[in-house]
Amino acid sequence: MSLMPTMIELLARARVDLRMGLPVVLTSGQDAALAISVEALNSERLADMRALGSLSLALTARRAETLKARVYDEDIARIEVPVSEGLQWIQALADPSDDLNTPMKGPLSSLRGGSADLHRLAIALVKSARLLPAAALVPIGDAAGFAAAHGLTTLSRLAAEPLLSESSPLHPVAAARLPMDAAEAGRLHIYRPEDGAEEHYAVEIGRPDRSKPVLARLHSACFTGDVLGSLKCDCGPQLRGALAQMGEEGAGVLLYLNQEGRGIGLANKMRAYSLQDQGFDTVEANHRLGFEDDERDFRLGAAILKKMGFSQVRLLTNNPNKIAMMEKTGVKVAERVALKVGENAHNQHYLATKARKSGHML
Repeated sequence: MSLMPTMIELLARARVDLRMGLPVVLTSGQDAALAISVEALNSERLADMRALGSLSLALTARRAETLKARVYDEDIARIEVPVSEGLQWIQALADPSDDLNTPMKGPLSSLRGGSADLHRLAIALVKSARLLPAAALVPIGDAAGFAAAHGLTTLSRLAAEPLLSESSPLHPVAAARLPMDAAEAGRLHIYRPEDGAEEHYAVEIGRPDRSKPVLARLHSACFTGDVLGSLKCDCGPQLRGALAQMGEEGAGVLLYLNQEGRGIGLANKMRAYSLQDQGFDTVEANHRLGFEDDERDFRLGAAILKKMGFSQVRLLTNNPNKIAMMEKTGVKVAERVALKVGENAHNQHYLATKARKSGHML
């Protein structure tokens, strides 16, 4: 029946549930577990979950490395939660804000036997919900009965995992003329993903020839830099510089992708900034939070370009990963156009780290 939610819609529902502190039911074959975001966990729900059985935490290998916890499952660690430890201890394992004050969180005991599939799915879900990458899980028996009795969203690993790793299809929603400082001949296109995530935008300058490489930029949203004029990064100057260059040439496309903080979300980005104030660089801060260097999906930009009729670009970028992703997704990069703007006394270390650790051509 078409009124029943699809798996894409169930995933969108699960993200909202996790952000609000509700658990979700995860299944994989005969195994089932109740999973909840550690960031949104409260004492009452912790007690209810403990009443169901033995509690464990799913952490990324990056976070486990900081905590000196053993990783037996490659990309994640499953940590036993002692019955003697409460909410504060659990959340301290997920949030690195007090790591320097209390570096010894353990001793921590990592689970080694059994499948890690549901823990891995839980991590993917909380990441996609822009929450700290940590989840608490407890095994349950009758998954369907439990979910029905408590009104909880249920996700099958086999159905959900492929969708979490894919780039959600994008559909045009609206477009209109938009005169700007950079160019009066501007047009803004809105694209909406099927998975209920944030919309993405394409700023078209002039009337670019679809048969030739278009001057293009993949720009990830940066509230602090683009809107507030932050001096900690070079995002704002890059945005304005790219639009200005397109305006001077009379044609171009800037893709504004809502992937704040290299794809970890604004809240986690502020957590990373706080860690940077403690002396960690931008990559180290992401790792301590449990994220990779860069969690963005540049396939979104390639998909929009194709929908707009472009197959070749002159890409305004210093990031080799963007070039590789364009080529991999079938958009030819005819030329890399350097975009070196915005360096100041506050972001010199940040830019040097991007060049040294992430390969940016600065």
